[in-house]
Amino acid sequence: MSERTVILLASNSPRRRELIALGNWTHRSSVKEIDESQYPGESPSDYVLRLAEAKARAALPGGTGSNEANGYVVVAADTAVVYGSNGNSIILGKPKDAADAVRILKELRGRTHKVYTGLAALNPGNGQVVTDLCVTEVPMRNYGDAEIEAYVKTGDPLDKAGAYAIQDAGFQPVESMKGCYASVMGLPLCHLLRLFAKMGIAADPEVPGKCQTHLNYSCPVSAAILRGEQVG
Repeated sequence: MSERTVILLASNSPRRRELIALGNWTHRSSVKEIDESQYPGESPSDYVLRLAEAKARAALPGGTGSNEANGYVVVAADTAVVYGSNGNSIILGKPKDAADAVRILKELRGRTHKVYTGLAALNPGNGQVVTDLCVTEVPMRNYGDAEIEAYVKTGDPLDKAGAYAIQDAGFQPVESMKGCYASVMGLPLCHLLRLFAKMGIAADPEVPGKCQTHLNYSCPVSAAILRGEQVG
């Protein structure tokens, strides 16, 4: 594909737009609503990968092979907060209301959960779809009830899966990190670079460093991801 390829980001998330901007790609958002219901017995990894691809296909302008879609690559991501063991994993969506946000944050505090982010990149010209998965362990600190109440009152948790934003400077929900910080925000950029390499899309090699500088986070897994290893 051409270096002038325009990325259609199948998301209105300000966090994903913030991260995609670090790559200096020409990009814009194109979003269509899809059914995000989990299939019975569907694993978290299958769930986020299926939704990422479905979001990419739904966002296509004019459909695969149309002249309207020429020169674009569609990028979509789906992120799920997963709590519990492999045999009894629960996907935590966005809280229903403030009381539900309080319940979720109490359930997560002082414990480690996983964040699954599925990525899909779609070339509308030839229908090629490539996908990738990032799994990150997230250890939450043992914050107090008063902190939860104050955070929920800001309204910030109400549109977040798992009822928190990892980057929130006031609440600071996470104790420490050993995985991909950007993935927990919704767009693991090193995994995206892997997808673009498979599709022949040019990328700034400084993106991983820019990501770490922007997030003020020294990523311990970036090099391994770029080597093609599965981490997490």
